[in-house]
Amino acid sequence: MRPAALLLCLVALAAAAQQHEPPNAVLLVAKPELVDPNFRETVVLVTQTADAHTVGVILNRPTERRMEGYPEPLYAGGPVMEGVIVALFEADEPPAASAFHVLERVYLSMHPDNLGALAARPAARMRLYAGFSGWSPGQLESELARNGWYVLPAREAVIFRKSTEGMWHELLEEARNRERKKPA
Repeated sequence: MRPAALLLCLVALAAAAQQHEPPNAVLLVAKPELVDPNFRETVVLVTQTADAHTVGVILNRPTERRMEGYPEPLYAGGPVMEGVIVALFEADEPPAASAFHVLERVYLSMHPDNLGALAARPAARMRLYAGFSGWSPGQLESELARNGWYVLPAREAVIFRKSTEGMWHELLEEARNRERKKPA
């Protein structure tokens, strides 16, 4: 699919993911056996639309790049459309334009109207990403069945943590501990 068509498709998907729907994000923690260079040693915040499209951003890949007027580094959000800026931000009210509702008061958006509003008045807690991670319907479920990921609950303390250094190792250990404690 051509980049412009893919972007329009994703903006439409985001519109379908109404802000009034309940948040539904999880964290994917790559297992050490996952050798795909796009996701090796990553922690990915993901959410799913009502029609089973999954989208997210890699939380632990800061880059050296900076956006003009934004003091934090730009993060590599994933291998899809790396030229598109995606914002993960906290807001007391749902944003005016379409956005994925990932946690209570936390949204993920690539919609230009939301990005413009955030540039004019940045959110108290916000992180910007170049590109995103995306899976077609059933693709992520297949990766989970092949045992490529651990799944943890998403939480603000993780997604907005100041330094992402060591994040993958810490969450890998947390996921392994949870797995060990599961009843047989």
